[in-house]
Amino acid sequence: MMTHTTLTIDPDVAQILTQALHRAEKPLKQGVNDALRRGLSAPEPVLHKPFKVVLFAMGWDAGLDLTGFNRLIDQLAMDDYLLRV
Repeated sequence: MMTHTTLTIDPDVAQILTQALHRAEKPLKQGVNDALRRGLSAPEPVLHKPFKVVLFAMGWDAGLDLTGFNRLIDQLAMDDYLLRV
């Protein structure tokens, strides 16, 4: 059964459609029908569960400044370098 319908297409969509039809060398009717078939038969998007962060106790004291470790590593590397020079 063929149905005749008047369809108003937004200018940006018309431009995309025109370019696609030109590349595929298809007539308007076939291009629109193919695009609608693909779009309407696409599977529903999979909704993922929200990401959840699981916390673990790492044994660090709450007041411990971990940035001090970076300074310690830098100092040890410098001491090692100076011993070799």
